[in-house]
Amino acid sequence: MSKKPDEVSGMFSEVAPAYDRTNSVLSVGNDAFWRVATLRAVDPRPGERILDVAAGTGASSAAYAKHGASVVAVDFSPGMIEEGRKRHPKVEFVEADAEKLPFGDDEFDVATISFGLRNVNNPQQALAEMYRVLKPGGRVVICEFSKPPAAIVRAGYNVYLKRVMPVIARMASSNPAAYSYLMESIREWPDQGTLSQWIRGVGFTRVAYRNLTAGVVALHRGRKPKDAAVRASVAKRRATRQRGAASTPAGTAAEVES
Repeated sequence: MSKKPDEVSGMFSEVAPAYDRTNSVLSVGNDAFWRVATLRAVDPRPGERILDVAAGTGASSAAYAKHGASVVAVDFSPGMIEEGRKRHPKVEFVEADAEKLPFGDDEFDVATISFGLRNVNNPQQALAEMYRVLKPGGRVVICEFSKPPAAIVRAGYNVYLKRVMPVIARMASSNPAAYSYLMESIREWPDQGTLSQWIRGVGFTRVAYRNLTAGVVALHRGRKPKDAAVRASVAKRRATRQRGAASTPAGTAAEVES
């Protein structure tokens, strides 16, 4: 599926006012449970600096801030940013691309993204950026749609995505076409193991995930290594991959190290 950043950004801007309400309807209320699970995994603490990537209207960002953390909410959709500032004036919102975060190295204690990594043109680059801006020992938390491991659940979920969700989207959303895109992005997104490999591949350690709602969603976690030698090794491997990608002939696919 081709993801053109400008088109995706515009799509999210258009649905911003009703985005949270529509998500609650489409998820049959499970979005509240997923948000609480992510909040617990992030474990915001007073004095910490948290980066919430693809923050949308800032519902999760505001929850982190209530626990005493300093939160920066980033999104690439101007409409989402505008709506978020109206709803949560005390949260700092920044319009930015997840692949090119406008922050220095080692700035944040936590980097998190919920249901936004699928919408990034190059998810591995976004993960690398989150690794870069985290302090040594910093935590990454990713909540994203995934693949239910049980065949019967997976089959039922696919029926919901193909048959039921489009009907609900037409009734609940001002832009059903936007939710058609979201359905396709969910269906084409890789499984839990593949995302875990991507997270390890950019340098995170202690990588693990927990399935939510029978694997419809997975909550991934990792740490930026504290050891300087380990981080240096990660940087060396990344530089090697980048040189390899640069030398790959056009039209061939470079293998992603995990």
